[in-house]
Amino acid sequence: MSSRIKNSARNMLSGFAYQFISLVLSFVSRTVFVHTLGTEYLGLNGIFSDVLNLLSMADLGFNTTMAYSFYKPLAEHDEEKLAGLIHFYKRVYNVIAGVVTVVGIAVIPFLKYIVNTEKEIPHLEVYYLFSLANVVISYLFVYKSTILTADQKNYKVVNISIWTSLLKTILQILALLLLQNYILYLAIGVAVQFFNNLMASREAQKQYPFINRKAAVTVDEEKSIFENMRSVFLYKISSTVFTATDNILISVLVGTAMTGIYSNYLMVSNKLLLIIQIIFSALTASIGNVIVREKSGKRYEVFCVIQSVSFILCGTIVSAFCIMANDFVYVWLGSDFTISTGAILAMTLNTYLSCVLQPLWIYRDATGLYVRTKYVMLAGAVLNLVLSVLLGKAMGLTGIILASAIARLSTYFWYEPRLLFREYFEKSAAGYYASLFKNALLMVVTIGGLWMLLSGVQAQNWLQLIGKGVVIGGICSVVFLLAYCRTEGFRLIIKKLKSILPKI
Repeated sequence: MSSRIKNSARNMLSGFAYQFISLVLSFVSRTVFVHTLGTEYLGLNGIFSDVLNLLSMADLGFNTTMAYSFYKPLAEHDEEKLAGLIHFYKRVYNVIAGVVTVVGIAVIPFLKYIVNTEKEIPHLEVYYLFSLANVVISYLFVYKSTILTADQKNYKVVNISIWTSLLKTILQILALLLLQNYILYLAIGVAVQFFNNLMASREAQKQYPFINRKAAVTVDEEKSIFENMRSVFLYKISSTVFTATDNILISVLVGTAMTGIYSNYLMVSNKLLLIIQIIFSALTASIGNVIVREKSGKRYEVFCVIQSVSFILCGTIVSAFCIMANDFVYVWLGSDFTISTGAILAMTLNTYLSCVLQPLWIYRDATGLYVRTKYVMLAGAVLNLVLSVLLGKAMGLTGIILASAIARLSTYFWYEPRLLFREYFEKSAAGYYASLFKNALLMVVTIGGLWMLLSGVQAQNWLQLIGKGVVIGGICSVVFLLAYCRTEGFRLIIKKLKSILPKI
């Protein structure tokens, strides 16, 4: 069994362990948070997160560019080049940390216009500064730990994150239960995040001791990095606008308390998406290898395998989310924390698009396609912002969520596949569009059928919720496995597993 396969397997296993533990910890922590501080403070967390995500655009997409620039020297074992890149990125991120700090402080006078609560929240600026500190310290270490991800050793970083997340959650829960102190809650988050980043940085130094050497990249290499970064930056803007403006707009147009309620659903949706992203992100470096070394036929074969996995997982997980989301929140927090069916459907569409496009996005990152699609993404970001305001005023929460899905469907959803298939697979994308339509149609039929079948079944306690979840999860799994068990991609998966298993 090759080291590449072992590392991919380790990345996935550690990723699953981390996300499972993270899900449990998030659930416990959020439950305590809601019952001690309330939904408005929960909404405040979401708003700060979005504001700081917007500020994090100051990194100009260097994180993506950095990982991409590591692939070739890692493959060639060029230690001098890697050391030079590390020192170059260190200088860049020190500047970025300073810029984010200055701009973040400049945002403080505008917080009162973003936070929309019935009663004034005391110490608002102090809360925000702690959240800002959490973002700034991450820039002081990321240039080292990213090399582990690029070299398919992200499981080492994840193992550190598991223990630090456990420590942070325990300390924060104690702070909430014993003192109900939000400032202490935030301070613990900053301190543990600093410790986590420091340990990940030291692990990178341990694995690659040569990165501490004094080295430099050439002027031409710097120019190439900055050229690549400009394209990534436009992607950064668009993806941030798609994900980091909803909470702000919900707070302004609907209310900060609704931001807190919505964040519970978003947490569940994001955790489910992360499960899928773990599988695919573990493959990104391998895909980069395929792109460089293999011809179009092999590239397409690998894509079919990944897409078949995506169709099965997305169909099952997203369908179950759509039907179970309100039941879960009802049992967890009560009817006062549930949202409308329209909002659930809008979230389902958004979650599906973010899920089913994962294979495409892996190839986009591995091939550098963002250079060719940057303006389409920017158009999507602008469209999303405009639609969010218009539909938010007309439809409230549902309209703001729906705007992101419409913007995605109107722009890069149809454009990126055409480019990838033409440039790297040397074939038409018509079959891909047809497969997406069939998968979406099957999901709609599955959701519709289960909705009618279980429309009168409302889970009232955890036992009933688990029972309903097992039934729905089982039905969805069977439906999508039967639908894709005879596809070319699925057959390739089975063939690959049969060749790997005897070697384990």
